[in-house]
Amino acid sequence: MNLFTFTLTTEGGLRIEVAWWLTVLLVAIGVIMLVRRKQLFGKASYLEVNEAEIGIGSGKVKLKANLDDLQIGFKFWTELTTRKIGLPIDEEHDVIVEVYNSWYEFFGIAREMIKSIPVSKIRASQTTKELVLISVHILNKELRPHLTRWQARYRRWWDSVVDDAAHKDVPPQQLQQMYPHHEELIAEMKAVNAKLVIYANHLKKMIEI
Repeated sequence: MNLFTFTLTTEGGLRIEVAWWLTVLLVAIGVIMLVRRKQLFGKASYLEVNEAEIGIGSGKVKLKANLDDLQIGFKFWTELTTRKIGLPIDEEHDVIVEVYNSWYEFFGIAREMIKSIPVSKIRASQTTKELVLISVHILNKELRPHLTRWQARYRRWWDSVVDDAAHKDVPPQQLQQMYPHHEELIAEMKAVNAKLVIYANHLKKMIEI
């Protein structure tokens, strides 16, 4: 049985005839491919329409998160919430120097995470771009100023008193209250921490959608 039949027309042209069953088969394959394409694109678009509002204060943006964005957001959220930086400060029980250790470690890790995001992803996805911009803002406008102002001077004072034999029986939570600027430091630390907790909660909402 011939699949194709070639004949010359009276005008000198070439006429191609296709077996009827092959025509039906090609049409059926085309329909199946269209259905599969619709299913695949339907799933992809479903991932794209998920939205989460993220930001600090009035600087909020709505993001449409795809899988890459969710993965990036999940990494930031994990680093925040598995360290003291993304949890509310407990003034009575937390040790300031340990909190600073957590903040400093997060700053370095977050910076490396941002650097590892391919430029192609940032250019291709507005959501990825916004995540990077907000994360950079958190590091440079919220975390860095506090660390620059307080961390070095507090650590110098802490190192001078924690090894003093006169304080060997004083709990660190009580000892740190002796810092001359304790109330001011704690107030600013809690203000920064509150913004970081908000940021972590927004990331959590985004990756839960």
